[in-house]
Amino acid sequence: MKEYDVTVVMHIDENLTDSQIHQLEHDLAYSPGIRSACVNERTRHLMLVDYDPQQAYASDILNTVKYQGYHAELIGF
Repeated sequence: MKEYDVTVVMHIDENLTDSQIHQLEHDLAYSPGIRSACVNERTRHLMLVDYDPQQAYASDILNTVKYQGYHAELIGF
C-alpha cells in the first residue's frame, strides 16, 4: 500500500499557552492518519500538520481543533 504525505497549515486565532500547544500537538499527532503536528515557537498561531489523505481529511483536522474550543482556519484552501 502506497503512503502519501500532505501538509496543511492551520491558523489558530487564540493565544495558546505552551501547555495548550503541547496538548493540541499531542492530540492531533495521535489521531489516525496524522504523521505529525507542530507549532513553531516564533509563529505560535500557525500549526503544520502532516497527514496521509487516504486516512485523514483536512476538514477533520480542523474540526478536531474546533471541537477543543479553539477558532482556527486552514490556510490555502
